[in-house]
Amino acid sequence: MRTMSRLVVAALIAGSLAMSGCAYNSSSADVYTASQAQREETVRMGTVDSVRAVKISSNNGQPSGIGAIGGGALGAVAGSTIGGGTGSIITGIIGGLAGAVAGNSIENGVAVRDGLEVTVRLDNGDMRAITQSATGEIFRAGERVRLLSSGGVTRVTH
Repeated sequence: MRTMSRLVVAALIAGSLAMSGCAYNSSSADVYTASQAQREETVRMGTVDSVRAVKISSNNGQPSGIGAIGGGALGAVAGSTIGGGTGSIITGIIGGLAGAVAGNSIENGVAVRDGLEVTVRLDNGDMRAITQSATGEIFRAGERVRLLSSGGVTRVTH
């Protein structure tokens, strides 16, 4: 029976992790959603004023709880295998709490990726700052760039 409950917990955690991987929101200048493809964009030209490395949180600093639940379940199962009787219950509770904290921390860490804040002086003199995922494309002060805008989304490209 204990083996069966471990398998169920493992299946639930694997399913949760798989589903969370599908919820990928990219702020990269290189990734378009299906609804953004083949849409006309406004193109403005400008010069990079400054570039700053930033971190982008895909969960807006609000974990979904999947990490805590999964970590708690794994920790409880692992902890309950230690000791016997009341000791098994206590180690299961402690393992569950520790697993929930660890799972939440892991979820928050996975949700953060590298980004760039690119400040651009448009040809008309206006300044714009755009934050997007770092994709390896390098922007330097003084370079000419394009700002592509559509539907409230603006990307900086060369």
